[in-house]
Amino acid sequence: MTPLVAEPVLAVSKTEHRTISLALFAVFVAITLFITIWASRQNKTAADYYAGGRQFSALQNGLAIGGDYMSAASFLGIAGLFALSGYDGFLYSIGFLVAWLVALLLVAELLRNSGRYTMADVLAYRMRQRPVRAAAGVSTIVVSIFYLLAQMVGAGALVSLLLGTDSEATKIWTIVVVGALMIFYVTVGGMKGTTWVQIVKAVMLMVGAIVMTIWVLSKYSFNLSSLLHAAAEKSGKGDAFLKPGLKYGATDMWSKLDLLSLGLALVLGTAGLPHILIRFYTVPTAKAARKSVNWAIGIIGAFYLMTLVIGFGAAALVGSAAIKAANPGGNTAAPQLAEELGGGAGSTGGAVFLAIIAAVAFATILAVVAGLTLASSSSFAHDIYANVFKRGKATEKDEVKQARIAAIVIGAIAIVLSIFARGLNVAFLVALAFAIAASANLPNLLFSLFWKRFNTRGALWGIYAGLITAVGLVLLSPVAWGGASDTKPPAKLTAKTAKDCGVPVTSKEVGNPDALFSCTTKAPFPMENPGLVSIPVGFIAAALGAMSGGRRPEDDDKYAELEVRSLTGMGAA
Repeated sequence: MTPLVAEPVLAVSKTEHRTISLALFAVFVAITLFITIWASRQNKTAADYYAGGRQFSALQNGLAIGGDYMSAASFLGIAGLFALSGYDGFLYSIGFLVAWLVALLLVAELLRNSGRYTMADVLAYRMRQRPVRAAAGVSTIVVSIFYLLAQMVGAGALVSLLLGTDSEATKIWTIVVVGALMIFYVTVGGMKGTTWVQIVKAVMLMVGAIVMTIWVLSKYSFNLSSLLHAAAEKSGKGDAFLKPGLKYGATDMWSKLDLLSLGLALVLGTAGLPHILIRFYTVPTAKAARKSVNWAIGIIGAFYLMTLVIGFGAAALVGSAAIKAANPGGNTAAPQLAEELGGGAGSTGGAVFLAIIAAVAFATILAVVAGLTLASSSSFAHDIYANVFKRGKATEKDEVKQARIAAIVIGAIAIVLSIFARGLNVAFLVALAFAIAASANLPNLLFSLFWKRFNTRGALWGIYAGLITAVGLVLLSPVAWGGASDTKPPAKLTAKTAKDCGVPVTSKEVGNPDALFSCTTKAPFPMENPGLVSIPVGFIAAALGAMSGGRRPEDDDKYAELEVRSLTGMGAA
């Protein structure tokens, strides 16, 4: 009887591995550059640049919303959280999905009827234009930059994995290249080019996620319970991996409050994200805006269910220890799973499938950063330049020119900040952007649309109070200051992180080795996510400002006009 012998696995060298990966990256980048150049020929007016000529169907816009929303945080960050923290990863996936109900019921249709190009069109409709547009423009740019950091940090981790190097120089150059590409997409293609890139990316991401999900489940006979059990065993944490508390809410009161803060930010933040809000302007009618959100909810919901399988599959097949070794934040869990599914490290199949999934993730990053840069640059040009500096007298040509210049400047700022934030988990960075959006933008959008007494002072107090509180608390949090505390016990340091922190490996001072400013100073604010404090501050400040501010004779008429327009679409662009 012939003994059983394992079939040989075709080996692939690191050089061939990199060649496959870079070739697929190049193909995708070439396709998106072609789309962008093609779209640039269709841009003839400001409406074309800002809103894609309002020519996209509900399905197309739903796919583009999905492409804009299913970011690196979704594919890389959330899969990593499932792989490293088990059950606690649910908080992100469920929070991101439930948030769309708030956007659908309270914002999408009303915003499409009331504005033209930016969020500030609605906020300033019945207020004094210059101060409100300036505040809304600042808020839009800050939220967009925080979100941009997450995508570009994810890109650095992804390419480092593909090239098989931990070199910080590789991550930095990747961030620079991604920044250059996003600037090109926005300055050349505008909303039309960006939307088509997002549609292509959404289709690629869904196909990639479906293949990975089916492949993982097939290894466990399509028995989800078997998969979860295997993930718990391989995680090294046993049954605790399948219970809440590994990452959030397990230690003390502050940890529990941080959990609540995160959930609140995720659920309320989507309806205040500028790059999502401007997508409602790309369809011809409010009905199409509502339908596009329905499509987006279906697409996004299916995707987040698949991230569960992908994350737990990475824990079961790759192992939490191997994932942490490749990237402490878990951002490479999905690509590592792809390599394992294809045959493992060193095999041709592993290299090819890793390259394919990494190309999909890279496409995800490029599409989202383009949408974010477009939102922030459009807000600068349309709100700050045209209505604050030029007092409404700028031509459309001047506006679009300023939008392109702003895209270059904002892109450069995002590149520099991303280089300093490259050690953080991308899902966490996005949660911060959600907290800022929920604190500064959402209260004012809701009050503008639904509260008759709301006025300019309320809008300014709400935006600036929510924005300053959210950003200020982040700068005082354990994200920035990593000294050991009750909520951040001493970390086990590697030689590299100890060197970066300037402390011995045996140091007991360090709670978070990846802190932005100091690894040894204790954080003044103990929670990582500021939403529990900053969101109520935004609502309360807006309400107090409105109640203490004076009213103009025309305020009632303006509100009545906005109410009719938002509910019926009469006079909408």
